[in-house]
Amino acid sequence: MTRGVWKGPFVHPSLLKKIDKLKDQSKKAPIKTWSRNSTIIPEFVGHSFLIHNGKSFIPITVSEEMVGHKLGEFSPTRKFSGHTPADKKAAAEGSAPKAASATEASPKTASAAPAKPAAPKKDSKWQKKIT
Repeated sequence: MTRGVWKGPFVHPSLLKKIDKLKDQSKKAPIKTWSRNSTIIPEFVGHSFLIHNGKSFIPITVSEEMVGHKLGEFSPTRKFSGHTPADKKAAAEGSAPKAASATEASPKTASAAPAKPAAPKKDSKWQKKIT
């Protein structure tokens, strides 16, 4: 369920205090926060944050396109380590025949001998026995 419009976006009060302090300073240090559910408001644009992802802090510099999103959206909590080796092997086998058919469709081989359409496979399991 969405937050009521009359309530406005949620921003942790400590973040607002830290932004107000940094407005007066010329050198802006990154703000360390655990508040992933805080909404990015226009006052945050140009500031840098260190957002906790459960294990470490991810550095983020807020731009105008980020306004309205949550801080946690820009700090992923899960690490993608790739697909399993079986999936990679199946993908490699599946792409190998496609590469061979692409070479068959080249202009040189197409003009030499037209390719025969593949005969449909018959499933012996479902065929009727003729005696």
